[in-house]
Amino acid sequence: MKLAILSRNGKLYSTRRLVEAARERGHSVRVLDPLRCYMRISTEGFEMHYKGAQIAGYHAVVPRIGASVTRYGCAVLRQFELMGSYTPNSAAAIARARDKLRCHQLLAAQGIGLPVTVFGDNPDDTVDLLSMLGPPPHVIKLNEGTQGAGVMLTEKLSASRGVIETLRGLYAHFLVQEFIGEAKGADLRCFVVGNQVVAAMRRQAPKGDFRSNLHRGGTAKAVKASKAEIETAVRAAKVLGLGVAGVDLIRSKRGPLVLEVNSSPGLEGIEAATGVDVAGRIIEHVAGGGVPVRKHPRNADLTDS
Repeated sequence: MKLAILSRNGKLYSTRRLVEAARERGHSVRVLDPLRCYMRISTEGFEMHYKGAQIAGYHAVVPRIGASVTRYGCAVLRQFELMGSYTPNSAAAIARARDKLRCHQLLAAQGIGLPVTVFGDNPDDTVDLLSMLGPPPHVIKLNEGTQGAGVMLTEKLSASRGVIETLRGLYAHFLVQEFIGEAKGADLRCFVVGNQVVAAMRRQAPKGDFRSNLHRGGTAKAVKASKAEIETAVRAAKVLGLGVAGVDLIRSKRGPLVLEVNSSPGLEGIEAATGVDVAGRIIEHVAGGGVPVRKHPRNADLTDS
């Protein structure tokens, strides 16, 4: 299989592991910086160039697109799809997952548990908006934040109003959610590949913080996810159309609740905590789903719904 990995940096752990796993399984693999890919679009066909040379014939593309380059990265990935390349995560699916509001709406519509969430735009509606949510503590999240950045906890109603007013003054898009106190600063990262959770770890927030992200000083250890947690994680990834996803769950009194679905989950933390060859599982999944390159793929997911 001729495989491309879309990544800004070939030295990153996740990118390196995917390259190693692909080569170990006999595949040809190349790392492509999505920002160096450029396209020709016409009714006669689709063309891609990279650093001055035409590229084509990739059976599959694994996207590792960072949040800061989502728009352009998805355009590049969509072009590959139109040129006949298979991808486990389509451009449309990545766009769904990156928009937290949209993601929550789609999951809730399918009956998947998540923290109660409110969203509004006009400052005149802030008091009523917060009354729809309930009493604090409240969790306020930037709509496109990553790795715990842009996530705040407010313990008083006045603090919630103050943060909301500040964010609106900055023209930021954000969500406000209920705080699940019984989780005690822990969450569960379920790594979904295809229709399976191939690895799971419990992340614990450092003392004095409620964010369990490893980039924020959280710790992780392997854990066996329950049947309900596995079903929730797999369903969440499927609803968004993701073949590879990191689904973050929180254990609550009413069952597992989805906090976030990550379309480019990191491999370092989960592989170190669990010892599972997650990169290998991804490559095997992609190799099994890849199809011969054809000019006009019928199964490409190019909608933005």
